Amino acid sequence: MLLAGIQGCAGTSARESTGEYIDDGVITTKVKTALVKDKTVSAREISVETYKGTVQLSGFVASEDEKNHAETLTRTVGGVKAVSNGIVIR
Repeated sequence: MLLAGIQGCAGTSARESTGEYIDDGVITTKVKTALVKDKTVSAREISVETYKGTVQLSGFVASEDEKNHAETLTRTVGGVKAVSNGIVIR
């Protein structure tokens, strides 16, 4: 019975473990905070999602520099393993 409970919290390649889910939530919050604090990034226009340490950025910005800066800021956050930058310039 105990083994079944432990396995229920374990992650698989398609599903996060409870610990990974919590860690990803912390990473997402830290990335959003970094973007909001930086005055050169339109943080309200950028969405952040994290899965197993990989951060997905999406949304809209005004320039290539702003897009690149958002990615650079994201990479400085502890726990970020990779960044997928899907931000669109408009």
